[in-house]
Amino acid sequence: MANTIKDQKEILEKMGIKELNPMQEEASQVIATNTNVVLLSPTGTGKTLAFLLPIIDMLNMNSKEVQALILVPSRELAIQIEQVVREMGTGYKTNAVYGGRPFSKDKIELKHEPAILIGTPGRVSDHLRRETFSVNAIKTLVLDEFDKSLEVGFEEQMTEIIDALPSIEKRILTSATQQIEIPKFVGLKNPKHINYLDGKKKSQLQIKTINSASKDKLESLKEVLDHIGNKPGIVFCNFRDSIQRVSDYLTQNQIGHGCFHGGMEQQDRERSLIKFRNGTHNIIVATDLAARGLDIPELNFIIHYQLPLKEEEFTHRNGRTARMNAAGNAYVIKWVKEDLPDFIELDELKSLKSNDASQDTLWETLFVSGGRKDKISKGDIAGLFFKQGKLDKDELGAIELKQDCCFVSVPAAKANELITLLNNTKLKKKKVRIKLV
Repeated sequence: MANTIKDQKEILEKMGIKELNPMQEEASQVIATNTNVVLLSPTGTGKTLAFLLPIIDMLNMNSKEVQALILVPSRELAIQIEQVVREMGTGYKTNAVYGGRPFSKDKIELKHEPAILIGTPGRVSDHLRRETFSVNAIKTLVLDEFDKSLEVGFEEQMTEIIDALPSIEKRILTSATQQIEIPKFVGLKNPKHINYLDGKKKSQLQIKTINSASKDKLESLKEVLDHIGNKPGIVFCNFRDSIQRVSDYLTQNQIGHGCFHGGMEQQDRERSLIKFRNGTHNIIVATDLAARGLDIPELNFIIHYQLPLKEEEFTHRNGRTARMNAAGNAYVIKWVKEDLPDFIELDELKSLKSNDASQDTLWETLFVSGGRKDKISKGDIAGLFFKQGKLDKDELGAIELKQDCCFVSVPAAKANELITLLNNTKLKKKKVRIKLV
């Protein structure tokens, strides 16, 4: 644990946040004064910060054990929350554990127990069985995106975890929908509800339906993308093989994109999101795994290439755009002989005018083989690219610093030149490799 524990004002200043939004203000007060809280608020409204701030205020700086456990349904959400806590610079040690990486790496990181532990149900239950960390000081339990983590498939693991926590005093459940009944094993008694789903946020989302003459819808998808132009958005599919078919078609038509689904290796999923965030590609083709909890920027649109199977997934998909007070568009591509589910209202868009904006990739992402553990900062990375890479200020894109590496977006036209200039140079006494992602 760091020597300096920061208060809320210092944390918000560090994150560049001038003030909390109404939901975050209310949630912070309610969580601080109630033992059981259910927080319902749309995607993108800042629920993570809303529950982290009061949790951090309640931590004991003298404790050397895990005090707060945050359970999440996906690896990406675990990584995202860990990143948010690190950006807050709280002074408290935080770790995330999840499948897809060596268990031995978890054990090394948990040798000195964090104050906040974030994890997926499967990996956390595995740690509990092996007694990797102490549970006696865990007083706060958070179920983030609880409607997903409390589904039938997770029930056995979730029951095992909750039964293994003897000292829970506060339970916090968050979601962007209210479609599920909370099981008794969660132990939620007389919860205080904070609901920003109805009436407190006016959506500016426009849902438009496009009729496709062909069953595979690929030509209609290209027409929609040409109509939208070079703007950030997600194309949602229901199945992995559908993603591959769409991806092959987009590649044939020279439309830059990334893919995201549960069958991909964890590293590939992370890098696909990194390239999406930094603008290397503006389109990501994904399953409903990308419909919730991911750290991605404000989107101009989402496309339902395949119709969602459930209403809650339709809600979560649409929640990726028109977030907070921004406008956004959802396009539903429907085969003419396909019936729309009752939860999708028909608003046919009959004319699709092509936008002249190019779909060409303007940015590339470079991998740098050094990170936080090497005492390398974002400023060090920027200095390297400005001084030795000879980039102008507006030519350096987003920098994402990880524990053992870094990802930097640069102009596509200069990527290979930068590799030649910077590969195998020294940065903070470490020789770093630089290559295209």
